[in-house]
Amino acid sequence: MNTLGDMNQRISAHRVPLRQFSVPLSATRRGARLARLLATEKLVAWELPLDPARLIVAELATNAALHGRVPGRSFRLALSVVPPHTLRIELTDTRGDRLPVSPRTTVAAYAESGYGLLLVEELADRWGVRCEPVPSKTVWAELDLTRLRPQERVRCPVGHARS
Repeated sequence: MNTLGDMNQRISAHRVPLRQFSVPLSATRRGARLARLLATEKLVAWELPLDPARLIVAELATNAALHGRVPGRSFRLALSVVPPHTLRIELTDTRGDRLPVSPRTTVAAYAESGYGLLLVEELADRWGVRCEPVPSKTVWAELDLTRLRPQERVRCPVGHARS
């Protein structure tokens, strides 16, 4: 017989991330580039496929730096692997008053911008926006790791041979 404690333990075990990474970054183009680089390093360390995750990070970080920017405030990149096999990407910025909308309803046929979230929508299995305590919001995307093709591990050189 299962007790309430057993059920709570199983439920909370499913919500606890298996791996987690979070870092604040400056809300600038340089910060967006650093978000992509740090995400790539973390994906390699976790032995996860790089794409499409790093493309999603690049788009969401660029949006956070351009549209979620408040002078003097940063944005936060968070990556986590949650059971059963999901990579969750989150970008939190300090512009809770500027919420993204579905790109399919806002992108005009000849628009010069606005395609970033369309790309996220196509690449991610799920995405959305979570309103945080004012003045922030989190744009998140999830990838089902079981459907991604495994790729060769990226190996970084350990050091140079001395002559």
